[in-house]
Amino acid sequence: MLQTLAWGSLFFPGLFAFSVWALRRLRPEWTFLDCVIIGTRLVSSVQAVLATGSGIIIICSCRNVVSDRHWLSREYVWFLIPYMIYDICAMYLCEWCRTRDQNLRRTIIFRNFLSENRLMITHHMVILLILVPVTQKLRGELGDFFVGCIFTAELSTPFVSLGRILIQLKQQHTFLYKINGIFTLGTFFCCRILLFPFMYWSYGQQQGLSLLKVPFNIPLSCNMANAFLIAPQLYWFSLLCKKAARLFDTAKAKRDS
Repeated sequence: MLQTLAWGSLFFPGLFAFSVWALRRLRPEWTFLDCVIIGTRLVSSVQAVLATGSGIIIICSCRNVVSDRHWLSREYVWFLIPYMIYDICAMYLCEWCRTRDQNLRRTIIFRNFLSENRLMITHHMVILLILVPVTQKLRGELGDFFVGCIFTAELSTPFVSLGRILIQLKQQHTFLYKINGIFTLGTFFCCRILLFPFMYWSYGQQQGLSLLKVPFNIPLSCNMANAFLIAPQLYWFSLLCKKAARLFDTAKAKRDS
């Protein structure tokens, strides 16, 4: 545990520092803010690839979705904890770089940081304070398969990050931005929405139950936990759909004109 925490504490900040350094050398025309924001997105994408890969390995290794074990289901969570702490600090650094020329007081910068990033901060704190204890202690020796499924939800993150990088570089009009938007919606829907019916279906296959009967044959706490997890995903997916609709309407208006 301690060794994994230490590796994570070195890996993510180190990768961020290297990314910013490399971007400043490779793209001297970019501002420091551009390099910092893009660096954070690159680190987020790397973490997402690692989490998704770990999840796929766990899923493929667990024949019994309830009782089979895989060491990555616990070890990667320890590796994830430093990332969550690093990412909160990186978001604050982005806010500081964005406002440093305005000579604002630190309290105002911090208040702006909390306001602008409240959803992501809440997301990270829920993982650190609730999901980590659940996955590492409270679930006992069961459910590695489902932890692996949750890891694969990160598959959409690289596409979300690429979209924000293109926005930062003012490339919203490009074909790449539109194609990336399609992949973002597709991976988000499959890996963050359909993921939950898939987990219920997998348990039903193991126990000889139909999908519709599964919610009535598992503890209420499991249903409540899944509802708690899927609620923000539905909200974020609705935001992505609204953004995609606006983009489509803008493109259609340009064609008509």
